[in-house]
Amino acid sequence: MTTPHRHTRPFGVRFVAPLVLASVLNPINSSLIATAMVGIGVDFHRGPADTAILISILYLCSAVAQPTMGRLGPLFGERRVMIGGIGLILIAGVIGTAGWSFGALVASRALLGIGTSAAYPMAMSLIRRRADEAESGVPSGILGVFSITAQVIAMIGLPLGGVLTGVFGWRAVFFINVPATVISLILLLIGVPKDQAAWPKDLRSALVSIDPVGIVLFALTVVAALEFLQSPDVGTLWLGGAALVFLVVLVRWELRVAEPLIDIRMLVANNPLVRTYLRQALAALGMYTTMYGVSQWMEEAAGFSPTQVGVLLLPMSAVSIVAAAINSKRGAVRIPLLATGVAFGAAGTTMLLLRHTAPMWALLIMSVLIGLASGLNSFANQAALFMQSPAEQMGVASGLYRTFAYLGAIASASLIGGAFGDHATDAGFHVVGWATVAIGVCIAALTVTDRALPRHA
Repeated sequence: MTTPHRHTRPFGVRFVAPLVLASVLNPINSSLIATAMVGIGVDFHRGPADTAILISILYLCSAVAQPTMGRLGPLFGERRVMIGGIGLILIAGVIGTAGWSFGALVASRALLGIGTSAAYPMAMSLIRRRADEAESGVPSGILGVFSITAQVIAMIGLPLGGVLTGVFGWRAVFFINVPATVISLILLLIGVPKDQAAWPKDLRSALVSIDPVGIVLFALTVVAALEFLQSPDVGTLWLGGAALVFLVVLVRWELRVAEPLIDIRMLVANNPLVRTYLRQALAALGMYTTMYGVSQWMEEAAGFSPTQVGVLLLPMSAVSIVAAAINSKRGAVRIPLLATGVAFGAAGTTMLLLRHTAPMWALLIMSVLIGLASGLNSFANQAALFMQSPAEQMGVASGLYRTFAYLGAIASASLIGGAFGDHATDAGFHVVGWATVAIGVCIAALTVTDRALPRHA
């Protein structure tokens, strides 16, 4: 029996930097494409309804691939899976840059969704293993780095995409993945030790053990659910029904197999982890609903220019980064999650009081409250995930965490569309406000009733 290797500096820059860099490639690709949609539509004679698939395909592939990648890690080695994911991103970047047809761009975005999904689950698995080996407890500082980086990426994604598209054209938002993957690969090979697990001798048995049937059923469930959430109405009710049917079949299958993709028994016994997933879905729903709902209302109802909207939303980004940074140093979990619900509730209440003639200071207060909710949740809920997930299932658990966030993000588009219709109005904005209040109440309730949730990481 070998003794786990004790690292004198378990979380040095050489180890953490490649994990963080690889992990941001998913969210950055989610936002960069927004600024390239018009140019792509013009070049390939496609309307907004057609080009929208470039956004949705990445969400769909990522939502399915994240927990799947988490399952591959223990079998083939986390480092190898990350290298494979980086390889897919590189191929996607080359295909997208060449962009010989609209179909090639769709394929590129699908590969980006799959390839970028390897990083976060593998990073969390590697960090969890190293923390256990070093007996260092929850690495609050490292989780804080991931949280702060996510906030920064959310802030710079659209401006960076605008610069790339404006200066170099839409192909640049695909090409940027090429140098990013080369840098990520070099840092990964230098900083992350080789996998302890040997490559499976019986590859066929290993592939069977990843639960391919479970992966297919999970994919069908997620795709049907996301498609329904994108446009929930009478015409798409069958998709919602299909998602429920697939979910039931998935649960029954996962309860039967010896090595399931998703350990249903563990989730049933681990209610705190389920509540963490629900909080993440609600937080994503609240964040995207307020961010995009507020910006659309400011432009269409209040008459602000895109530049003015960007300036008014800067406090949101700044506060979210500062809140995540402060809380990661303190390592608090329970109080920040409760405060997240309160902040969303306060932001929603502020929306209910506003009209398109509202003064600038009132809009800034709303922006600060939204940023506070985002920043407080970012570290605290991730720390809760880290503590509540079984060590051997950290990859799949982290992947599911991202999947729930995608569900919230997709649902936000439907919520905004239902509230505003063809044009943003004060009445529609107040509907968004009521929804934000409800989201805050639900997050607070999930936190208060979770007695297993610790005060600190």
